Amino acid sequence: FVLSLCLLPSCKKSAEPEPTNAEHPEHPVTATTPPASPAPTETEAAKAPAAAAAAGLVAFEMELPKPMFVGTPQDTKVPNLEKPLGHARPPFLAPPGTKNVALGKPVTSSDEEPIIGEIDYITDGDMEAADGSYVELGPFVQHVTIDLEAMNEIYAIVVWHYHKQARVYSDVVVQVADDPDFITNVQTVFNNDIDNTAGFGVGTDKHYMETNEGKLIYVLDKGIKARYVRLHSNGNTSNDLNHYIEVAVFGKPAN
Repeated sequence: FVLSLCLLPSCKKSAEPEPTNAEHPEHPVTATTPPASPAPTETEAAKAPAAAAAAGLVAFEMELPKPMFVGTPQDTKVPNLEKPLGHARPPFLAPPGTKNVALGKPVTSSDEEPIIGEIDYITDGDMEAADGSYVELGPFVQHVTIDLEAMNEIYAIVVWHYHKQARVYSDVVVQVADDPDFITNVQTVFNNDIDNTAGFGVGTDKHYMETNEGKLIYVLDKGIKARYVRLHSNGNTSNDLNHYIEVAVFGKPAN
């Protein structure tokens, strides 16, 4: 049994110039919270053990945006870089009735005046990498926060930063919480900040190359219930700036 999802754009975006280039600056290193445990890999998320069938889970397939990058990726010397899967990512397992609970939900940002685009692009359902489909935030560590407007069980988060180029984003940290100030029930579900630049502890998750499939962060086994989702980043291998095309949060309203 396969559950399919089609995320369609809920708003039309105007064309914008491509992200600008800038020199990557130095960042101070601070120590705060202990490191989070590594997030499950995409291969692990695609496994279907007998226990999953017994629990009534189904394969959840997403309709993905078309690939935009053409050519050979540049030699990117990034430590702890995840190897390409080599084939299309299999669907992940989720309970029946799972949907993108972030679709159309309000978003705030640490950069209140984006260089390009609008913050609400992040949850409008448009995952394409065309001009006018992304928001560009300033340099250094920036974050965006999605208000799901109610407590939800969260099974997976998929992030598209900017897949028009083969690039790697730095210090990607994804957290969930019950409150907008991230004080209550804060959980870090992904952290590839290998030197604690962002200040959330040393991460053990791998860096990854941007593709049209987005980055799948699979958290079904963590039993997460939260209202707010926050994503941090700190520039990329092409420039200092931070970009988001779309963030999808797959789950169901919490009982």
